[in-house]
Amino acid sequence: MECKDLVQYLSDYIDNNLDEALTREAQEHLATCENCRVVLDTTQQTIFLYREQGKRVIPAARRKRLFNQLKSSFLNTDKQDS
Repeated sequence: MECKDLVQYLSDYIDNNLDEALTREAQEHLATCENCRVVLDTTQQTIFLYREQGKRVIPAARRKRLFNQLKSSFLNTDKQDS
């Protein structure tokens, strides 16, 4: 298995939806490829953080303040690009 193949199957690998042969190939590749291990780890951490984030609620006042700050920043960026 090559890096491009692992990336193609990464979601199914994480979800344990690959057949035994592809799982074995992915594990063998991960054992020798640091870059793919980093991609796998980062993807798994991102999924974890996304799931954890969904459990948190931003208070309405804070959410409005953040939205206004983002809006202001985007508007200022657009003016600078003109």
